[in-house]
Amino acid sequence: MKVAFVSYEVFPFAKVGGLADVAGTLPKYLEKQGIEVFVIMPKHKLVEKNAEKFGYKLEKVVSEIAVSHVKTDEKFDVYESTLPGSNVKTFFVANEYYFSADEVYAGPDLGEQSIFFSAATLDLLKHLDLKPDIVHVNDWQTALIPVYLKTLYRDDPFFSKTASVFTIHNLGYQGVFDPRYLSFAGLPDYVFTIDGLEFYGQINFLKGGIVFSDVINTVSPTYAKEIQTEEYGEKLDGVLRMRAKDLYGILNGIDYELYNPATDKRIYVNYDVNRIELKWENKVKLQEELGLPVRKEIALLGLISRLVPQKGLDLLIDIMDYLTLFDLQIVILGTGDDLYENALRKFQEKYPERVSTNIKFDVDLAQKIYAGADIFLMPSRYEPCGLGQMFSMRYGTVPVVRYTGGLADTVKEYDPQTLEGTGFGFKNYDSAHFLEAVSKALHFYYREKDHWKRIMVNAMNADFSWDRSAKEYVELYKKALAKVGR
Repeated sequence: MKVAFVSYEVFPFAKVGGLADVAGTLPKYLEKQGIEVFVIMPKHKLVEKNAEKFGYKLEKVVSEIAVSHVKTDEKFDVYESTLPGSNVKTFFVANEYYFSADEVYAGPDLGEQSIFFSAATLDLLKHLDLKPDIVHVNDWQTALIPVYLKTLYRDDPFFSKTASVFTIHNLGYQGVFDPRYLSFAGLPDYVFTIDGLEFYGQINFLKGGIVFSDVINTVSPTYAKEIQTEEYGEKLDGVLRMRAKDLYGILNGIDYELYNPATDKRIYVNYDVNRIELKWENKVKLQEELGLPVRKEIALLGLISRLVPQKGLDLLIDIMDYLTLFDLQIVILGTGDDLYENALRKFQEKYPERVSTNIKFDVDLAQKIYAGADIFLMPSRYEPCGLGQMFSMRYGTVPVVRYTGGLADTVKEYDPQTLEGTGFGFKNYDSAHFLEAVSKALHFYYREKDHWKRIMVNAMNADFSWDRSAKEYVELYKKALAKVGR
């Protein structure tokens, strides 16, 4: 089986969020399952910058390809590399106009950029004669590829037996644009209907992926159910219910070779479940680096997040003054909305010995927080899967989460009677219940030392590797192939 895996960001070439981790890891595990897989992504400016840091090479393999169907004179080049730690070939669509921004999700026109990349991906496949059985696309930036396959390419012999799989990593980001973009894309007018891309008078790229893909999945079983409700469906719940028989939930995994506290070179001191006491040395080093009072015994809480409404930051801000009455420290890392950035900066100014606010994107500091913190906070309003809680558990840092989406699928409430469970959580989205869950964790940390060690061990022994999930994707691909008569 030959799979073209298409994503806007792929670690280590370019990373903004969890999609990059998935796209940089899942193909390697698919390869282990015997799948012939190759990755396609834009050649962002970050790709060149990261080459030296991560030790990969880029080679131009094709120049000046015209894009089919799209109303533009812009052409693209193709570069090739290999996904580090694998034999997975990665192809880059390069164009100076559309992919010249310093940031991944930026450019002269995000709608045109997505259209150009989607159309160029299909041209790349034909030009390099990479005839895929499956085209696996991810999020709205690539969601028009299934639309092209089912319309303009439906009678093309090259793609006649190609099935499409569309993974929704976050339904909150949909790619909604003016209908004029349909003309730019060269797509037929008949797709602009309520049963196609039309969405309240606009066109919705993500809706196109839902409607035209052979199979759809989200990144956790619970989120697959949640998005079919009005509360979580982001106005697409009706469309998703119509496709319910083709909608699946597969939990993301993490790369256990890369994220391993016993070998991770990004943390201060290596440790494992049998040398768990060495974890505390990471706390002390983190306190020193961030300028917090060095106190080995104090509870250190960590939060690593995009600072956006989805992540429950309003709940944290609500309880922060009260939290600082406890004997604890809080380390925050992330960037996002000015509202949250400014509020969290003020807490550091107000409580400099309690709060360290780091408004930046820093993957090395993130690893140090996973290793050095005692408790990891994820009070998300919704969470399609979430990787932070998996990283934290891998490093023996106990998560406190809201039980929604993938957080509900991965974190199990600790039961002192059975000694089972990996963390603490709450269901109702309000600050009082969040504070109650944090307080419960602090109680066990300070007053139930034996239980706390048990929770840490349980968390570190939990298995969220990609092996299981990759097997589920292989089965999903088989379902997609059956939809096109294979």
